[in-house]
Amino acid sequence: MSETSNSSPATRCEYTYAFLIIRLWLGLRAFFAGLEKFESKGSYSLEAYSTNMHRMAAGITGASFLPLWATNLFAMSIGYILIVLGVTLLLGIKTRLTLLGHGLLYVALSFGLMVVQEGDGVAWLGVHVILTVGALLLVQHNRLALVRD
Repeated sequence: MSETSNSSPATRCEYTYAFLIIRLWLGLRAFFAGLEKFESKGSYSLEAYSTNMHRMAAGITGASFLPLWATNLFAMSIGYILIVLGVTLLLGIKTRLTLLGHGLLYVALSFGLMVVQEGDGVAWLGVHVILTVGALLLVQHNRLALVRD
């Protein structure tokens, strides 16, 4: 008897649901991580974002070999990038490309934490990288998307 369980509707459905769950989690995580960068003392603003990100960039530069212009460039864009990636992943817009963006962003964030020897943050981002890799392996089961790849 040939093995047909890999193509059964129940299996496809389970993979679809598994991918949807990881897609939603990663999308929500990115969206709220970006949004929190705009917060200061309970309110959200562009001014708070600028202050928070300049402080972060200065801290990274002060504790590493990275120049301030590079950390400022990255810091000033990271919140917006996280929000865009979060929304596109939640909606299922160009999911493969969005997941690639997530993965590369988490690697870049990990690099920044590695150069300041922030081991706990690197480990936490490593979990995000692993989840993103898992999502990329399941992306072929992305049947609930707004704009397909």
